[in-house]
Amino acid sequence: MSQQVNVSKPGAPVTKTATQAAEHKGGLPQLNADDFAPQLVWLALTFGALYWIMARIALPRIADVLEKRRDHIASDIDAAHKFKQKSEEAEASYKASLADAKTKAHTIAQETRDELNAKTDAKRADVDSQINAKLIDAEKRIKTAKKSALKEINVIATTTTKDIVEHLIGNKTSDKDLANALKSIAAG
Repeated sequence: MSQQVNVSKPGAPVTKTATQAAEHKGGLPQLNADDFAPQLVWLALTFGALYWIMARIALPRIADVLEKRRDHIASDIDAAHKFKQKSEEAEASYKASLADAKTKAHTIAQETRDELNAKTDAKRADVDSQINAKLIDAEKRIKTAKKSALKEINVIATTTTKDIVEHLIGNKTSDKDLANALKSIAAG
């Protein structure tokens, strides 16, 4: 059922179908004012169908993807905060352990110093007592030697004086007179 339209000059009986008339007419078919009503209907139906597809199928899927991504990012941020908190706790624990180790090392060093000082003091006291004992012994020996030397000096002095007097005077003197003379010189 095609319509026949007379598109020829008046008086010429040429007949053409509507599609042939549109082809010869030229231009865009969507701008043809006779076809606006059906085009608007099809536009509304197509827009409605696309809107329904987007609203019911595509947009919920996109929203789900965005929600999953937001949840994933939030869980990653939470995990990062937990790791940061754990690392801060580990750092604090490390610093506490380091401070404790320094305190223990200082305590051990101080105890070692005190122990060595005590041993040194004990050794020094032992050596001092040994030296004091040797000094006392040496002083005793010196006193004994001094007494012995003084006794011998008196004998030597007496003998020497006796020899000198005999040599100078030519007389022999008695030991008693010589001892009395030496005592008076020493006292005097």
